[in-house]
Amino acid sequence: MNYPKKLVETVTHKMEGHNLEGFLSGKGPKNAVLMLIGEAPGETEIKTKIPFSGRSGKKLDGWLAESGLSREDIYITSAVRSRPFYVKEQLNKRTGIIETKYPNRTPTKAEVLAYAPLLDYEIKTIQPKIFVPMGNIGLQRLLGNDYTISKSHGKLLHLPILAYSNETNQLTKTSDSYAVFPTYHPAAVFYNQKLEAAIESDWLLLGSLLKNSNLN
Repeated sequence: MNYPKKLVETVTHKMEGHNLEGFLSGKGPKNAVLMLIGEAPGETEIKTKIPFSGRSGKKLDGWLAESGLSREDIYITSAVRSRPFYVKEQLNKRTGIIETKYPNRTPTKAEVLAYAPLLDYEIKTIQPKIFVPMGNIGLQRLLGNDYTISKSHGKLLHLPILAYSNETNQLTKTSDSYAVFPTYHPAAVFYNQKLEAAIESDWLLLGSLLKNSNLN
């Protein structure tokens, strides 16, 4: 995705002073039926410039294949386009030296808001038939804090989504409704293996919905 230069510059200016690294554009065809919305790129994604190219990506590719989909069919983006990190100092027990690490972290609400115009631009450009927010960050960016993945996953919702308002500097509901199919973030299985069956079921259901409709 090629974003307007001024739009990227505005976001970059707002995020000065935040612990953010790099910038990863959304990837996929302009006529994609699905738009997958994650949280933010991780260290691997910033290096490869490919969304979901680490362990989470391998899980995602497997579920896509089971559902009869591939990356060529979908557009992948995230609520925040840069890698959020925090600074951590820890003792290397082997060398006895204190080392500085920069692990990934969850983006803040301020960061999600700052990057909101970029996602709005992608939505207008791609115009997907179904949004697939993966995880609470992506879901709440679209529908607000009243929604959680644990309660909403695997359901095809038809609701207004949130878009950025320049006048209020806030996210406000759109007048139109959109199809939203939430599911867990692929990385969720690394913290709770019991979720794998639920996530696989979500993707199989989504694949079935697409096959039995005129969306693709």
